[in-house]
Amino acid sequence: MEKQWNPVIQSLIERRSIRHYTRQAVEKSKINWLLTSAMYAPSARNQQPWHFIIIDDRKLLEAIPRVHPYAAMLKEAALAILVCGDEKLELSKGYWPVDCAAATQNILLAAHALELGAVWLGVYPRRERQDGIRKIFNLPDHIHPFSVVSVGYPDEQKAVPERYNEERVHWNKW
Repeated sequence: MEKQWNPVIQSLIERRSIRHYTRQAVEKSKINWLLTSAMYAPSARNQQPWHFIIIDDRKLLEAIPRVHPYAAMLKEAALAILVCGDEKLELSKGYWPVDCAAATQNILLAAHALELGAVWLGVYPRRERQDGIRKIFNLPDHIHPFSVVSVGYPDEQKAVPERYNEERVHWNKW
């Protein structure tokens, strides 16, 4: 595979899940860019059935790992973004998880572009995680927690692995 990528493709390939952060606060302008990027994600019938909770309260960041077994990095993170789906905003029933996945991916890509580190912590479809997050944030019944994105200035660097696998590519038939 050709190694000379354009900047957008290079950013897609170089983005890594970052779990260690410096103590530097994330600027409000960068948080706004993360949210703007999330809200420009594609969604079924363009309904954008999402809400976002910015979490920078240290007590809340430390509470999430009690209900999510892979969220320990939140203790170091400057903030997190809880991505939620809203049943009342979806016209195509059952698509809010797909829409929230697209929004979550946009947050990760925007974080990389802004020289921030981020990692996607899956909440949906794990019932115990959803119930725990719902309780911490007092979510109404029609709001479903989908993911938590841990965000901060990276305190680690990761190599870019080779992931292109020709064996997973099929042309016109299996």
